[in-house]
Amino acid sequence: MEDVIAKFKQSKLELIHPNAAGIDIGSASHFVAVPPDRDNKPVREFKSFTADLNGLADWLEACEIDTVAMESTGVYWIPLYELLESRGLTVYLVNARHVRNVSGRKSDVLDCQWLQQLMSFGLLSGAFRPKDEICALRAISRQRDMLIRYQARHVQHMQKALAQMNIQLANVISDIVGETGQKIVRAIITGERDGHILANLKSNRIRAGKDEIEKSLVGNWREEHLFALKQAMSLYDAYSERLTECDRQLETMLAALQVHKVEICQKKRRSNVKNAPKFDLRAHLIGMCGVDLTRIDGIEVTTAMKVLSEVGADMSRFKSAKQFASWLGLCPGTKISGGKVLSGASKRTANRAAQALRMAAVSLKSSQSALGAYYRRLCGRLDKAKAITATAHKLARLIYTMLTKGTEYVDKGQEYYEERYRQRVLHHLTVRARKLGFNLTPVPEAT
Repeated sequence: MEDVIAKFKQSKLELIHPNAAGIDIGSASHFVAVPPDRDNKPVREFKSFTADLNGLADWLEACEIDTVAMESTGVYWIPLYELLESRGLTVYLVNARHVRNVSGRKSDVLDCQWLQQLMSFGLLSGAFRPKDEICALRAISRQRDMLIRYQARHVQHMQKALAQMNIQLANVISDIVGETGQKIVRAIITGERDGHILANLKSNRIRAGKDEIEKSLVGNWREEHLFALKQAMSLYDAYSERLTECDRQLETMLAALQVHKVEICQKKRRSNVKNAPKFDLRAHLIGMCGVDLTRIDGIEVTTAMKVLSEVGADMSRFKSAKQFASWLGLCPGTKISGGKVLSGASKRTANRAAQALRMAAVSLKSSQSALGAYYRRLCGRLDKAKAITATAHKLARLIYTMLTKGTEYVDKGQEYYEERYRQRVLHHLTVRARKLGFNLTPVPEAT
């Protein structure tokens, strides 16, 4: 501690970026501050129109600005960020939470001046933003996720219309928009009311018998509910068409990002993941990053797609796996005061990659793998939320190692993990017994 205090006393606040500017982002206008010696009016307001943004960039170049700090307000920062970056300026995207807790700054003018001062002394760090091609891939991937969410709402509308007619189809088959469910619902929409005929449309994979399905299809066929069912199915089909367009766009963009030669199957592969793209996504991802992330237990192809679309395959921005896990918000917190740990909870974040890894961790509940055994052991001694976060942290470190070193993941199985865990526990018990003056004696196995 004394060494840290001595270094702190020796350090001086130096001017790191003398040509820095600060920008307070708004929806209608942006306030920009430059060093006072660069212009007679060092703080100016620019509208958010494209012509005004070009004027803002011209003014910064006239003031010999090479570094810009701006707040990440909504999506309003994106056009200006891309424009300034295309002009050759170094742009730092700053989290507004990190700079707002200073008393006396309650106006846009003071905000941009404060950003400019902090950036000048190197007290701000920019947020991670991947390359342009990854940003484009991320936008299409998020658009696809949004369409899936909207489509799911219309599935709920179909279930509601059927329930109001007392058609209990959802209680005998697991998915009303599966192969059997769609055949039956579309037949109902076209006017079929005979339960025996509708039950004959079931697939051989459905466990429920024809008699049970026929019994569930007896209800009151009210016109208003049939109309709502028809509209919900039409909207479901409309979103299916938009999802097909997104899949084609994703396939084109991923094909442009291929850096490794991988044989891509042109035929549709059957996937156990619902709502997975209708092309060989796994082969495209291997060609993009050079390793197969789906070899990690719990990481499905859609999970790997979400992680790579948010971060990309280039991990050079993160110095270590710890820094990558910290950016994801999966590492323990360090809230300490007076030498006492107040909280070790991880920070709250809306990181989509972290959410995907948490979902992958939950799927390891029944996995007969080393990661599955690890997750179940954590659930035994921690609450479930902490166990999920810790397992997601481990998945993030594995992904970082695979992408940086180019090595494949090999699962050694649940038995290997349990034996190693047993050896660790036995070693610690032996050391503790020796400190207390005892020796551990193994119990002979029963014949």
